[in-house]
Amino acid sequence: MRADLDAARESVDRLLGHRILRRKSAVVSGESALRGARASAALEGVDVPLADLRAGTVQDPLVQGALRVSVGLGALIGTWEQAPLQAIARLHVLAAAGTVPDDQLGRPVGTPMVTARLTGLATLVTGRSTVPGTLIAAVVHGELATLAPFGSADGIVARAAARLTLVTRGVDPKSVSVPEVGHVELAEDYHRTLAGYGSGDPAGLAAWLRHCAVATRLGAREGLAVCEATLRG
Repeated sequence: MRADLDAARESVDRLLGHRILRRKSAVVSGESALRGARASAALEGVDVPLADLRAGTVQDPLVQGALRVSVGLGALIGTWEQAPLQAIARLHVLAAAGTVPDDQLGRPVGTPMVTARLTGLATLVTGRSTVPGTLIAAVVHGELATLAPFGSADGIVARAAARLTLVTRGVDPKSVSVPEVGHVELAEDYHRTLAGYGSGDPAGLAAWLRHCAVATRLGAREGLAVCEATLRG
């Protein structure tokens, strides 16, 4: 398992060494965010062409929510490190605006179980640890997606929180990989292993971590494709 996670980290390290990032990392990061938003929406069942998304012709509220989340991630990096529950609430506001009543935005279900697990997640995010950042991102993703604390747009929130974790844990500080594309390329495995994680079974957790490691490698490959396209102009 550790070898899989280390290989995922190494794939992102290779991406971060691409020469175009010395000059145009913001361009690559922007394209990564767009592709990530499209893939995240696809995992929720709304698959739209990237060209249409780039042209601004897609009005589906779920897709629009995914786009708002991708645009807003940069402003939440500091909040994620210091007050992750506040960041999660903001992610839900961005993701679900226009799809649920305003008084439900950013408000998790207040059951003791949800409160306890969110508190535990916040402790994990803010704590100091030698655990690989790829593993922490996978747990953040799995917890939020299976807990579904808001009852709407939880998958989009979970994937965004995982990306924030990869940034703040130093795995992908420039946010140029596209892990969401890795998940959507392995969509059947994504949903199966996520259900396994939610079961609480150790084998299910292991399968989910392996899936996330592979998705991270595929996301780094997508980031390299963006780098090469940017280099060609």
